[in-house]
Amino acid sequence: MDGSAGGAPGARLRTLDVAVRSGYSAQQVRDLERLGVVPPAAREGNGYRSYTSVHVRALRAYRGLAGAVGPVEARRMLSELRTASIETAAATVDTVHVRLAREREETLHAHEALLAIRDEADPPGGERDGDAMTITQLAEALRVRPSTLRFWEQEGLVAPERVTSLRARRYGLAAVRAARIVAALRGAGHGIPAVREIMGSLDRTDGVDDALLVLRRRLERIAARSVALLRAGADLAAVITASGEPDVQATGESYVETTAESDVKTTGGPGATVVEGTRDPD
Repeated sequence: MDGSAGGAPGARLRTLDVAVRSGYSAQQVRDLERLGVVPPAAREGNGYRSYTSVHVRALRAYRGLAGAVGPVEARRMLSELRTASIETAAATVDTVHVRLAREREETLHAHEALLAIRDEADPPGGERDGDAMTITQLAEALRVRPSTLRFWEQEGLVAPERVTSLRARRYGLAAVRAARIVAALRGAGHGIPAVREIMGSLDRTDGVDDALLVLRRRLERIAARSVALLRAGADLAAVITASGEPDVQATGESYVETTAESDVKTTGGPGATVVEGTRDPD
């Protein structure tokens, strides 16, 4: 598959043409149109669909975006990008880059915390008062709610100290490290029982190594999602600026479907959906 959508922007394409140029099957093209991933196709007088290169670019953009954020969010974003201003649409795509960078940064922090645990490394001179955090400070650093930290404490995943007569939580260096690791493991899709098992194994060398492997795999998945987003870049730009291209209803050389819609067997039934790409659950 080359980097262009093929043909002039206003040239008419059959469903099969779009399928070949986008990498989807003809039925997937119809399904994704129904789900709003691409604009509605024009209809010829005989009722057959006809598409343009705009549809091909939208489908390619969806493939990359789904690889970065998941298919459900990708469908929602593409629907919004087609109608948003260029400024708003570009900002929306930028947020995905920022999110991936943030996930990578948080995972690297957890990785460093695990290495410190394995090597029993403490700051020179021992822990200082400035190393400790309040629940609000730690929640902001991890981008979670304070209630999430309290839940982790209830589940035995993080153990803050209790200070002052009000029993306020104080997160020392060890608790901060533990919270970073828990946040990264949860971000990688591990449930509470699995996180509890991993955290309980950190006093063993092999337990730390196993957790390090989990985080390295998460970094690899984040990198793959970033690459998917980069590959979608030119096609996303085409979707965002499509309002300046010929309308899909414009006249031009016409190539329409030669197979009636009713003659095509729909796989998965009328409610079938197309899923492209995966993403770690938050």
